[in-house]
This record gives sequence, structure tokens and C-alpha cells, in this order.
Amino acid sequence: MDLALNLNFEENDLISACVRNDRDAQQLLYKEYYGKMMGVCLRYSNNQDDALDILHEGFIKVFKNISKYQPGTSLTAWMRRIMVNTAIDFYRKNVRRRTEDLDTAYSVKSSEPDAISQVTEKEILAAIQTLSPAYRSVFNLYVIEGYSHKEIANELGITESTSRSNLVKARHKLKAILAAKMIKYGE
Repeated sequence: MDLALNLNFEENDLISACVRNDRDAQQLLYKEYYGKMMGVCLRYSNNQDDALDILHEGFIKVFKNISKYQPGTSLTAWMRRIMVNTAIDFYRKNVRRRTEDLDTAYSVKSSEPDAISQVTEKEILAAIQTLSPAYRSVFNLYVIEGYSHKEIANELGITESTSRSNLVKARHKLKAILAAKMIKYGE
């Protein structure tokens, strides 16, 4: 190790140490970004164990490619993109693609009250995790990450109409899950 990190390290020093494969620096980076990146991974997974798998695979990619990081850009955004791509890869490996019919999506409507504004973040995350991997991936990429249907189609190897259909169905299912939760609590 060329130089040790002191307690008042700069982000550039941490990245430089990670480029040199300094295990202490890698551990520090992992601890520093664990929470934010775990939140990303949880949104794309069925459960905590899958999220941890995605997170660990994502951090391996971060450490393997840290030399490609461009100083001056957001490290959080760069790492987040790696985690999202890792989650997409995880989805591709573990789920058979299923094409949904767009015609059936048009008939899906809901006049139920807005349950989302009355539930906690934890309850919303739990509801998202109950979605099928296809619905969950499209929902996250479109609503959370801001991808277009064309980009989602390219990333997941589906058609744009399937992406639109899965988004409509995911929203419908989430509303139903959250509305049922509100009825259960008597609100």
C-alpha cells in the first residue's frame, strides 16, 4: 500500500486506494455506500437474500471497474447504475421472460382511493417485492430510475408494448395490495 487513509480522507483518496486494491479502502467504501445501494437492490429483489446477492455482485463489479470511474461525477450515481445493471442481470439469469398481452392491460382500471399516500416506505417496499420479477423490474426502471419504455425493452429484452403492459399491471397490483392493507388496518 502506497499511502494509508487517514480519518479525514477525501473521496479521491478513497477511490485511488480502491484502484490499488487496498482492502481497507474497499471495506470503507462498502460500509459508506452499503445502505444506499442496499435500498436500490431491495427494490429489484423478491427478498433480503436476493438483494444481498445483487448487492455483493454489484460491489464486486464496482471494485473491478473502479479505475473507470470519472472523477468529478457522482460516485453514488455511478455505483447506483452498476447496482441497477446488476439487478437486471440477476433478473435475466433467474427469470424466464414472459410476454404479456397489451390488450389485456388496457382493460385494467382502478377507481380505488390513493392508498400509497397513507402507507409507510417499508410497506411500499414490501408491496413492490411481492410483484413478479417482470412487473417489479419494469416498475422500478420506469418509475424509480426514469427509464423510457424503449430503454426498458432494450435492457430486459422485451418489447416496448410488453414494458407498457407490465407497468400498467404492476401499478394495478400495487394499488390492490396497498388498498387491501388499508382495509385490513381499518383506515
